Amino acid sequence: MFIHTVYFWLKAGSTDVQKKQLLTDCRELLAAIPTVRKLYVGVPAGTARGVVDNTYGVGLTVLFDDAAGHDAYQPHPLHDRFIERNKETWDRVVVYDVVE
Repeated sequence: MFIHTVYFWLKAGSTDVQKKQLLTDCRELLAAIPTVRKLYVGVPAGTARGVVDNTYGVGLTVLFDDAAGHDAYQPHPLHDRFIERNKETWDRVVVYDVVE
């Protein structure tokens, strides 16, 4: 399994509408890519522990069968559309990829 986790920090002044579009586009565009096995997206839980970073705006985790599935996802037209529709709201993006 290949686990792709992305954290998005939103630019100051980003609206609730822009944040909702980001969440919706994850669910509707990215989840529709054929190699995606499971997709989770949401906002910080607000967990009050010193080791938890709640400073990001949206978190995304995408599961693939393997690295080949991830590699097919990256250049997919729906992924490109997702980026184009949402990149202007991002201040910072951090990716963590894990294999099982």
